[in-house]
Amino acid sequence: MSEDPIALFDAWYAEARKTEINDSNAVALATADAEGRPSVRMVLLKGHGPDGFVIYTNRESRKAGDLAVNRYAALLFHWKSLRRQVRIEGSVTLVRDAESDAYFASRGRDSQLGAWASDQSRPLDSRETFEHRFAEMQARFEGGDVPRPPHWGGYRIAPDRIELWQDRAHRLHERRLFVREDGNWNEGLLFP
Repeated sequence: MSEDPIALFDAWYAEARKTEINDSNAVALATADAEGRPSVRMVLLKGHGPDGFVIYTNRESRKAGDLAVNRYAALLFHWKSLRRQVRIEGSVTLVRDAESDAYFASRGRDSQLGAWASDQSRPLDSRETFEHRFAEMQARFEGGDVPRPPHWGGYRIAPDRIELWQDRAHRLHERRLFVREDGNWNEGLLFP
């Protein structure tokens, strides 16, 4: 068994990419506001490596507001068909503009336009208002590339704790907890 939790995650994630029917990269992101009130929502993992796990969003959203005042977050992957989950906790930094630009350019055009049209986490008077704003963005960028909005970009969660959980019979689950200390991963094998 590997002593590197990132390598273990890579192997599990590769398996999930092959077996999960929908959104194998779906992950629950937990944040907390300035008063410590937690909030959790599903997002999509768009990159990962030894330096962290990357998600993208509107930087004026509620989650972004939470991350502006509390630079720690938690992620939870749950791959039901594999009977596995991975918990990740760590500090959060902004992804560099060049990296955000590159990812944004890889998105479908309608997703790019949606990023311009959406005031994520803020209410609108009607669905028609949003659709009208989307049509305005289609007209604005017709015939050209859609640049990344200045209020949109990535966040990187640099893990200091990773727990890999495997379902076992009779609720005798297996947990492997890795904690980063002084740049090195230390492991403790846990059970229920």
